[in-house]
Amino acid sequence: MNQHTHTAAATSSTAIIIGRWQIWHKGHETLLTAALNVAAQVIVVIGSAFKARNMHNPFNAEERQVMILAGLSAQERQRVRFLPVRDYYDDLRWNAAVRAGIDALTQSRDGPITLVGFKKDHTSYYLDHFPQWQRHDVAQEFDIDATALRNVFFDGTAPDARLAVLQPYVNPAVLDYLQAWSHLGAYAERVREHQTVIAYRKRWTADCYLTADALLQANGHVLLVRRGGEVGYGQWAVPGGFVDKNERFYSAAVRELEEETGFRAFDSTMRQALKNSAVFDHPQRSPRARIVTQAFHFDLGAVRLPEVKGADDALEARWIPVADLAHMEDQLFEDHAAILDRFVGVYR
Repeated sequence: MNQHTHTAAATSSTAIIIGRWQIWHKGHETLLTAALNVAAQVIVVIGSAFKARNMHNPFNAEERQVMILAGLSAQERQRVRFLPVRDYYDDLRWNAAVRAGIDALTQSRDGPITLVGFKKDHTSYYLDHFPQWQRHDVAQEFDIDATALRNVFFDGTAPDARLAVLQPYVNPAVLDYLQAWSHLGAYAERVREHQTVIAYRKRWTADCYLTADALLQANGHVLLVRRGGEVGYGQWAVPGGFVDKNERFYSAAVRELEEETGFRAFDSTMRQALKNSAVFDHPQRSPRARIVTQAFHFDLGAVRLPEVKGADDALEARWIPVADLAHMEDQLFEDHAAILDRFVGVYR
């Protein structure tokens, strides 16, 4: 990584660093260097894993792992392991998943565990959630904001010029990787999505927006739509949309279900099928804006699957077996995996 990698003797069996690492930059390298200096083994927790790409999370967990390893020597790579952890939008559940993953990776090792990190801002609050581990605080050597780096990288159609701007902030091996990655279709998709979201934010200036979603279940299947438009294009989602003025959440959910899928039923049928509802209000659930949704779970029971067809802004509507949802997590829009998991179970 750099000339200071092995200047300190290992004092712990395992060191842990936690982050999303979007994009992996020299500030992140400072943490990994410190972790390698204090422990024989380093576990890199990769947050926001398994989810579909979006403006906040353009790189999947495997791509981030490649970037992290790119700047390491062969010897250092042997000492680094990875733990991908999904977004549960629930701190207690996320903390438990991290602890369980670390326990599994360290069960054959004796000695203390050290959590390495620096308090960047309010987003680093998770560092206080693991009091059972030793703490090693690191001084921030580089004033780098990953969000700003992503904005540079995805804000336009001239990636080579933008890579030149990133050059002082990322490892040369990572820069080479980003240059190659910019030739993939995923890059062009993220550029279009980035530009759309920026335009949204200029128009959407309210503190909060309200939406409603309708999760319809029937005979072991759930009804999903495949999104059109520039944000989340082609990704699968629970039917839903914005609540109109003077409209209640329930009415909005049923209306959006009909508009996007063509499914329509008597009000008495929908009321009888309603099993549960929940509010999803995590501030980071959508990169577009602060969007709060109420999702309604309807179950029609063991009936023949009604005919549906994608309409409005949906490319397609399809009945998906509940058993298949776990394999579609990286194709589900924003936090819709968490919505589905809440009502029918998704996470393996």
